[in-house]
Amino acid sequence: MRLAGHTLGTPNHTVPQALELFRAVGLDAAEVIYQDDYTSGLPLGDRRAAMEALKAAETTGIPIVGLTPYTTAINSLDDTEWRTAVDEFRGAIDTAHLLGADRVRVYAGSWHPGDTDHPARWAQLRKALETLAPEAAQAGVRLCVENHFGTMTQTAAETAALVREIAQPSVRVLYDQANLTFTHDENYEQAFAVQGDLIGHVHVKDLVFTDPNAAFRATETARVNASERSVRSRVVGTGVVPWTQILASLLRHRYDDVLSIELEYRWHPQDLPAPEDGFRESATVLRAMLTELAEVRNA
Repeated sequence: MRLAGHTLGTPNHTVPQALELFRAVGLDAAEVIYQDDYTSGLPLGDRRAAMEALKAAETTGIPIVGLTPYTTAINSLDDTEWRTAVDEFRGAIDTAHLLGADRVRVYAGSWHPGDTDHPARWAQLRKALETLAPEAAQAGVRLCVENHFGTMTQTAAETAALVREIAQPSVRVLYDQANLTFTHDENYEQAFAVQGDLIGHVHVKDLVFTDPNAAFRATETARVNASERSVRSRVVGTGVVPWTQILASLLRHRYDDVLSIELEYRWHPQDLPAPEDGFRESATVLRAMLTELAEVRNA
């Protein structure tokens, strides 16, 4: 498997600087945020910035394999908002194609406790992905729907249901067990049971609970506010997420692709070491786990 650094972990670095950091700590690739007004991201539709990132990728030998948009209105019931969101994803697909990236993260719309019109919003979400899927396929890009709170696919079951309804190979699951863990949804065995054959991308992070019995709540989609958190972010291998077992399950399900280390330094820097250390330590742990699994298989 290839280990990628996610620019969520490098908020004070430009994209070229982040790629250099990933090279220096021994990573293989990068996943880059696609969002305006973020230092370590690519602005929407900015071809010059994309070309600078591509040049940096070629110089460092760290290819950009994925983009992470923050667009959430693809389930909007307002036609103008919906079309704007779909066009934003078209821009992400085009930029990914330009960069040679083959995956784009998808938030499955916006959905929070108290929201209404679930069937109508789900229909809008489906329509968006059914519209974008052929365009993504033509560009050599897969749309990876994340297990993510604040969206219509918080759980593995919801994510799998959406992907199966779309039923196009360019729409896959973005598996994030840490998200499922702190929302008190499926454990890794349950997650693989419902979506293991649909995984197209993986985010890797870790955490510890400050209160394992606290009900999950989040008023935003991108992050959990400090006042709502009952977890703390940790370097991979130092928290409660069972990454050795998860990696073994990924391999059993024939996923031998990118593991994107999502160090949450943008949102929770107080929890984590400096990016240079956090990425290096995470990569070291993951490589040791993969080596151990390979030795067991070959024994």
